[in-house]
Amino acid sequence: MTAHVVVGVDGSPSSQRAVEWAADDAARRGCALRIVHACEPWTYDIPLQTPPGFRDSVTEHYREVLDAATETARRRVPGLTVETALEPGRAAEVLRRQAADAEQVVVGSRGLGGFTGLLLGSVSLTLAGHVTVPVVVVRGERGHRRGEAIGGEPERPHGEVVVGFDGSAHSAVTLEYAFTEAARRGARLHAVHTWQMPVVGLYAPVYPPFSEDLFEAGQRVTTDTVAPWREKFPGVEVEETAVCGHPVAALCEASDRADLVVVGSRGMGRLGSAVLGSVSHGVLHHAHCPVAVVPPRG
Repeated sequence: MTAHVVVGVDGSPSSQRAVEWAADDAARRGCALRIVHACEPWTYDIPLQTPPGFRDSVTEHYREVLDAATETARRRVPGLTVETALEPGRAAEVLRRQAADAEQVVVGSRGLGGFTGLLLGSVSLTLAGHVTVPVVVVRGERGHRRGEAIGGEPERPHGEVVVGFDGSAHSAVTLEYAFTEAARRGARLHAVHTWQMPVVGLYAPVYPPFSEDLFEAGQRVTTDTVAPWREKFPGVEVEETAVCGHPVAALCEASDRADLVVVGSRGMGRLGSAVLGSVSHGVLHHAHCPVAVVPPRG
């Protein structure tokens, strides 16, 4: 089976940007791009009487969506190997099946039809929580805020990848993905480690030495965790941030200067359960750039 990146499409502007992002990603990886469109079950199972040729017309529309996405990908990366798949089923189910042999899965943050509300609804949770490859949600709001048409000229890259980690065993997988992405792009890596002050009683005194010890411990965790990856990727410029604060705020602030934010799908503490918990939801909702959710091995 040829190595490939999967991208889900539905004809929306958001999915068009996802195709562009996925085409670039496939080119960086030196693999093929597989463009997938889901045929929702109602299309063929609807019990009501439909006009003659209705189903043929719907199928033709699906093919047009795939053809348009293929043209976008090939225009973005001339010479890229592109294949398409039109599968019956709900969007999350189709993408979960397609993820089985993929390098990673890319989707837009908003959509029409099969991929509607991917960021806010159940599809993203089902997909990111139940596949064994990274899932990238490509947000399209940045260009819109700056008055640039989605699908037009690509934004000027910032040359930076941001990764959030919590020091757990699963951080290694997240950091490996982030360093690899930075190396592929020739980008800087911004490693962000956050922690929060322990909850104390309303009238409990806060001793400055205790606060200083926490800051020093947080900095040590950051430095010790990143050090092996600095050695493994000597060509990647690294910036470390150890901050006492909420991880969503820290990562979203950093994302405004980044091309990609990377979080793990399992962990401990505030950055744990990045798919199923509040941190990932917050980052997916508020990041200013695409977000990659990386699952643990095994």
